[in-house]
Amino acid sequence: MSAVAPGGAIGILGGGQLGRMLAIAAAQLGLDAHIYTDEPDSPAARVSAKTVVADYHDHAALAAFAHGVDAVTTEFENVPADTAQALIDAGAIVRPNARALAIAQDRLLEKDFFNAQGIATAPYAAVDAEGDLAKALETAGAPAILKTRTLGYDGKGQARIASAADARAAYAALGRAPCILEGMCGFAMEFSIVAARGEDGAFAAYAPTANTHRDGILWRSIAPAPIAQALCAQATDATRALMAALDYVGVLAIEFFLMPDGALLANEMAPRVHNSGHWTIEGARTSQFEQHIRAVSGWPLGPPESLGAAEMLNLIGDDVSQWRDHVGSPGAHVHFYGKREARAGRKMGHVTWVGG
Repeated sequence: MSAVAPGGAIGILGGGQLGRMLAIAAAQLGLDAHIYTDEPDSPAARVSAKTVVADYHDHAALAAFAHGVDAVTTEFENVPADTAQALIDAGAIVRPNARALAIAQDRLLEKDFFNAQGIATAPYAAVDAEGDLAKALETAGAPAILKTRTLGYDGKGQARIASAADARAAYAALGRAPCILEGMCGFAMEFSIVAARGEDGAFAAYAPTANTHRDGILWRSIAPAPIAQALCAQATDATRALMAALDYVGVLAIEFFLMPDGALLANEMAPRVHNSGHWTIEGARTSQFEQHIRAVSGWPLGPPESLGAAEMLNLIGDDVSQWRDHVGSPGAHVHFYGKREARAGRKMGHVTWVGG
């Protein structure tokens, strides 16, 4: 496609905080953000040029949306397959492409894809019925984590198990949906590589980011992660190869486990801007949000170099009640997402500090 000129419009599927920050980045580049969401009064809607509130399966609304934008992207990976196809059928350019979205939506397909690209993972096995549990435990070992193949995030849709009895109970609790059993890893560190690939195949990766979770939700990230340069290069090369194999356009994140023996295992990928890359807004020459808009618009990628050591802290649930402390803290860059209600486990904002 030809590059989207300033004054053009980028369609964003989803109205959450990632859509909000993408819309802000688009506006800074002179592009209008059009949001498509099924959520009234969404965070992204309040900073965007236009919002369509409709069901993701409403093909007529999707076709009208497609005709009003120059390209379409997404702030979440669980876009229904028929949503992406309806947009494509209406003539929309959808980035990242439908194949990348489909693989990232299914944990089993994702693990298979990693392995096919020569990227190691924890042991895993498919669980399509209760009778598969015993064999899956032999493959993945115990303890392990039973996860639904689709629709899980931030610790949802999964359960830790230590025995066959635990597995049966967990499988029932997960609604007997198609699952994957993953062996647990005693990793030394989780870190992510956030990178972008342009329409022309250009590649740009940010500094590796070390992540700490609480209750299955990302709580703190620091960049650069304290890992050897050789390991950083290995993870970055794997990310580059995977994006090329997908013919990917946009920003993508891969979470890696660094094992005590120095081995790297891929955990999962996110075909979108990522929470662990929020530090790039103040901490890199080009934020992940601007980078993604550049890529999906057919623009050259911006420089990803860091401006200093960075720390990002998520404000989760009632953490946001301490907002006065953060806005009054010298050197703190505070981002609130405009969500009306703070709930347990809900990401309400984040704070970033960047050193010299």
